[in-house]
Parts: sequence; structure tokens; C-alpha cells
Amino acid sequence: MTATQARYFEKLDDDVVRCFLCPHHCRLKEGQAGICRVRSNQAGHLLTHNYGEITSLALDPIEKKPLFHFYPGTSILSAGSYGCNLGCSFCQNWSIAHGDPPTTYMEPEKLVEMTHSYREEGSIGLAFTYNEPTIWYEYIMDVAPRLKEMGLKTVMVTNGFIEKRPMEDLLTCIDAFNIDVKGFDEHFYPQMCKGRLGPVKETVERAVGRAHVEITTLLIPGKNDDESEIRALAQWLSSLDRQTVLHLSKYHPAYKLDLPPTPEATINRARDVAREYLDFVYTGNLPGEINNTNCLRCGNELIHRSAYRVKISGIEEQRCARCGAELDYIKGL
Repeated sequence: MTATQARYFEKLDDDVVRCFLCPHHCRLKEGQAGICRVRSNQAGHLLTHNYGEITSLALDPIEKKPLFHFYPGTSILSAGSYGCNLGCSFCQNWSIAHGDPPTTYMEPEKLVEMTHSYREEGSIGLAFTYNEPTIWYEYIMDVAPRLKEMGLKTVMVTNGFIEKRPMEDLLTCIDAFNIDVKGFDEHFYPQMCKGRLGPVKETVERAVGRAHVEITTLLIPGKNDDESEIRALAQWLSSLDRQTVLHLSKYHPAYKLDLPPTPEATINRARDVAREYLDFVYTGNLPGEINNTNCLRCGNELIHRSAYRVKISGIEEQRCARCGAELDYIKGL
């Protein structure tokens, strides 16, 4: 593991440091690690221990992030490390978020070169994903700006639990975000995720209009699937931009939470409620789900999706092939 000087911290008395990367503001004594497990106090300095450490590296469909309105039908090289600054009892990637997986070190220059080489296989760039990428902050800031200079796209799949200043820096070099809004009740985050909703909302509000943003909510029976909560989530997103894409996904038992999977009827009802306020609401983890994208003006099918198989059939020169409407709500056509 490579220890590297971390950003966003202050020194206090007695060699104590306080981290300001995320809203936890962990106050660490000598040798202590933060909630994320990857940042620790060493001799009065905050070091990050996952710099360049990769647990997963794969070429994925962009729809797997999930991003449906950002270069649809393409692929993207995807990389992740380990650790997380939340403690969701239902974590779907707990083995790398909260476990101790094997890692491989890769210099930022090598990852940049590899990302560029994957252009030949149709990749549009690099996604920071799998575990929580914001706690890979220093490494991302050494990779993403270089990719931008090369004309490659950068994506982050994140829980959005990050402070304002580091988020502002990310907005200079990240093209698209999928942000998990894990629930829309103030009690859900501290009870289920060991975090807070407010900072996540601020991250979404900061990103919308400055980068491409899509939202994912994993619906957990009896925890965050109440119709009034879905309605409030959709109304808030609509107040930012009615064309913000929302993905509603089916929960399966994982990590510390063992509840029955979300009923399909619950997912479909939540989708219908959200569509009262948002133009584009899709479902995830459902067999046989229909997640096509249609023209807002005439209803023409623009993009047909069957799992991760995508067919773009109703678009000509970035316009609807039937009515000629501009499709500025889909990036990368």
C-alpha cells in the first residue's frame, strides 16, 4: 500500500489532525484512521493509503454505471479501489467497501495510458466506481485532468458525501456523475448509512447544470420506499431540472441487512409516482424491464434497451428521426 499526503485537513494541537474531505470531519489522533479506513494520522500529517491501489478494473457498458443519457451504447473503462465513508447496512459492494480485498498498484500515468489505449475498443474514457471514489480523491485528481486534456470522458459513481471545496475541484475534471441518493428521509441516513442526507443534497444541487448528473435510489422494503418519500425525492429533483434522470433499483439482501427483495409492484409504483415530476425515470434489477427512451415531443422510440444491449434507432443527426426535435437531454449522440 502506498501512503501519500492527503488534501483537505488541518493540524490541531498535540499532533491531532482533522480531515475536511467529507462531512464527517474525522478528528484523528496519531495512528488513527478515519471512518473511510483509507486516511490516517501519521506524525501529525493526514496520509491516504489507497492512492493508486486498484481492486477492480474492467471495460463496462456505460449503462452499467448506470448512465442512460450519457454517450448511450458506448463502453467505458472502469476502475475502483477500496473503502467507503458511509456505513450502509445494505451495501451491495461490501467486500471492497468494507472488506480487505487484494489490490494492485498502478501509477497514474499508467492508468492514463491504459485508458487512452482502450479507445480502440470503443471506450469513451474512465469511470471511477465500484467502491466510493471520493475517498480516492488524490489519485483521481492526478488522473482525471490528464484524461480531459486528451479528449477522454470522465465519470464518477458516488454516494455524494463530500465537502464543498473538494467537490468544486472535481467539477473541473469530471464530465458525468451518477449520485446515490439512498433515501429521502432525514432519519434514513443516520440509521441505515451512518451519514446525513443534507450534504448529499448539496452535492447534487452543486453538480446539476455543471456536469451530466443521473441519480440512483435503491428501494428497500419498509425503509425508503414510501410513496410520499418517492414523491418528495422526485419533486426536489424536478425543482433542479425536470430532465434529471432517476434510476429506481430493486434491493436484494446483502451485507448486514437481510430483508426480502423489493417487490416488482413497489418499483413500478415508485416509477409511476416519480414520472409525475420527472421526464425520465428508469428501473433497475428487474427481469424484462422496459427502459426505452422516447422523444419528449412525439413519443418516438429513440433508444431501445434490453439489459445492457442498446439499439439507437430513432435518432438522426442528434434529432428525433420522426419530429426533428432537438435531443439536448441526451449527451454524446
